[in-house]
Amino acid sequence: MVRGTSKTKGNDMKKTIFFILFVMYIFPSYTFGNNKLYEKIDLFSEVLEKIKEDYVDEVDQSEVMDSAINGVLQSLDPYSAYMSPDLFKEMQTDTRGEFGGLGIEIGMESGVVKVIAPIADTPAEKAGIKAGDYIVKIGENQVQGKSLMEAVKLMRGPIGTSVELTVRRKNVKKPLEFKIVRKIIEIKSVSSEILGKKKNLGYIRLKSFNENSDKQFIGIIKKFEKNSKLKAYILDLRNNPGGLLTQAINITDFFLDDGEIVSTKGRRSSETRKFFAKKGDEINGKPIIVLINNGSASASEIFAGALKDHKRAIILGENSYGKGSVQSIIPLRNGGGMRLTISKYYLPSGNSISEVGVTPDIVVEQVGDDFSINTDSDNQLNYALNLLTS
Repeated sequence: MVRGTSKTKGNDMKKTIFFILFVMYIFPSYTFGNNKLYEKIDLFSEVLEKIKEDYVDEVDQSEVMDSAINGVLQSLDPYSAYMSPDLFKEMQTDTRGEFGGLGIEIGMESGVVKVIAPIADTPAEKAGIKAGDYIVKIGENQVQGKSLMEAVKLMRGPIGTSVELTVRRKNVKKPLEFKIVRKIIEIKSVSSEILGKKKNLGYIRLKSFNENSDKQFIGIIKKFEKNSKLKAYILDLRNNPGGLLTQAINITDFFLDDGEIVSTKGRRSSETRKFFAKKGDEINGKPIIVLINNGSASASEIFAGALKDHKRAIILGENSYGKGSVQSIIPLRNGGGMRLTISKYYLPSGNSISEVGVTPDIVVEQVGDDFSINTDSDNQLNYALNLLTS
């Protein structure tokens, strides 16, 4: 019994030391020569001790410390977050094209978990989850007050098991409930077909920017370019939550002959960079319409914003999400990790995407509850087709 208590105290002390080092890492310039930070750390230790001694229920000190670390990161922006060792191990699969879960890209907005976009052809999309939904309950767990990573962990689980999501949706009075079965999510990022009455319009849907997207994309472009009838392209980035910056740059470069694609600006010189297009337009100047909506985020916004600024494409649809920041995954000594915003994206015009997004040249709002991308009910795609055939 005594040994168990001593071990617990030892673990609590390690957690406290880790928290102090963590805060010093986040706020290095504030730490040295400023006693106020140390006073706050002393205050934190005092509060922690009072919770341990006097709180009505017994609490897990380790969970309290994790919540404190999360609180530090979430006070910075909606995208910075702490990952426990177990969660960090799980999250490392996210950009490799295959992972277990529901198929939803989520973010935080005013302390609430918001769906950036359901990933195409996943259980979440098939169940009816939409971009802009607010997740208020996961199973029996209220989401309010939980961190982004805690929400992710609740949604993940053994393959084949189900979880019930309760969501709030704009212009819908009552909460909506969705029972979704977890499965291995295989991200097939690019699909295509020839559209138009004369079969002369190349349609490419880019669902995410993962490790192989550029190779898939250029393969389709080269195949389409062998078709002498092809006169224009529709590039569909709706509900594309983003992905890898390198992929966004590579794919944007296919359609630009020169000029800046995007720049990143951070506090460190290594995070402040500009990326330029190489000479050569893969489709030789053919007209392009890019489709976006409020589920188009991050890398999608870089792509759409660059083509818009260079007047290389008409952007059609709804305003994009507005995620214009770069996160770095940083391993921590305890085996966990943190996602930390290290820089922001800027379009060739110098405008930031953050909290603003990309505004379409032609605004066409989604119509109808039965709306589904690339079907008869897709009024945005139909508008683009009419524009190119009129």
